[in-house]
Amino acid sequence: MLLIDSPSHNAYFNIASEEYLLHRFPTEDLFLLYVNAPSIIVGKFQNTLAEINLDYVQQNNIKVVRRMSGGGAVYHDLGNLNFSFHTLLGENDFGDFSFFTQPVLKMLNNLGVPAELQGRNDLLVDGKKFSGNAKLARHGKMIQHGTLLFNSEMEVLGEALKANPLKFIDKATKSNRARVTNLLGYLPEGTTTDDLKDLLTREILKIHPDATRYILTDEDLLGIKKLQQEKYETWDWNFGFSPNYNFKRAIKIPAGFIEIHLDVVHGIIDKVKIFGDFFASQPIELLEQELVGQKHDLNALRLKLSQLDLTQFFGKVTLEEIIGGFK
Repeated sequence: MLLIDSPSHNAYFNIASEEYLLHRFPTEDLFLLYVNAPSIIVGKFQNTLAEINLDYVQQNNIKVVRRMSGGGAVYHDLGNLNFSFHTLLGENDFGDFSFFTQPVLKMLNNLGVPAELQGRNDLLVDGKKFSGNAKLARHGKMIQHGTLLFNSEMEVLGEALKANPLKFIDKATKSNRARVTNLLGYLPEGTTTDDLKDLLTREILKIHPDATRYILTDEDLLGIKKLQQEKYETWDWNFGFSPNYNFKRAIKIPAGFIEIHLDVVHGIIDKVKIFGDFFASQPIELLEQELVGQKHDLNALRLKLSQLDLTQFFGKVTLEEIIGGFK
C-alpha cells in the first residue's frame, strides 16, 4: 500500500487527484489524505444547484466540485480531514462500508471517542454524524472515501448547504441533512488535524506494515493539474453534468410579479415560460426564445440579458432584478 498526503488545499486539485491516481496506479492499494479549503463536494448524480445556497457560496468564494462517486453533498474546510482508500475491485464487498471505516473507528475509540458506524455509510458519535462515506468502482479498482468533521465551521456548513427545495423538481440523488457535529470536543485537548493524520496513518500501518509513503512527483502534479483544469474546474462537469430538472422561481420587484419556469437538460435551458403581472411592450415569447439554449448559469444569463432591452418585456427593471428570478 502507498500512503499519500496531498500537498494542496485546493478542492479542484484533490478531487482530480482521486481520478488521476486510478490511472497512475492501476493495481496498487492506496491510502490518500487531503484537507480542502472551503468547498462543497457534490455527488456524481446530484443536481448541484438544488444542493447549494448559490448566493452564499458565491459571496464567500466557496468552490463547488462534483466528485466521481454517488451519495450526497458535503461541506469541506480546513477543519475537515478527508481520507480515501483505493483497492482492487473484488477484494472487498462493494456494499460493505465497515471494512475501511474500521481503522477510523479504532483510532477514535482508542482516544476515548464513542464513535460507531450506523446505517450504511455514516459514522456517528452521540447520535450525531461526523463522517459520511461514499464509494465508486472504475477501471478494475474501488475507491471508498470519507470525511472527518474535526473543527469545521458549522455555521458556514449550514448556510452553504441551505438550498431551497421548492425551486427544483427532479429525480436526482438528494442529500440527507442529518444532524452533524465536530469531533474537537470529544478529543484530547490540543489535538490538531495533523495529529489525526498521523494517528490514522499509524492505524493503517498496523494493518499494512509494509506500506510506504509516496510523494507526488512533478509528473504527477502536472497530470493532476491538467485533469483539474480540463474537467474538475469546468462548469460542464460541476453544473452541466446535473440530471435534467425543472426550475421555478417567483420574485416581486417594483415592475411587478414575475414567475419563471425552466426545463433544464444537462445544464442547458430547453424550455422557458415566464408569467406575471408586469407590462410588456413586446411579446414575452421573444425573450423566452432568446433564453432557450443558454446555460442555467448566472454569469452566462447575465451576459445574454445585458444584450437585450429588458424594459420592452418588463417595463422599468434592472438587469440584477431579473437575474434574481433565475437563482
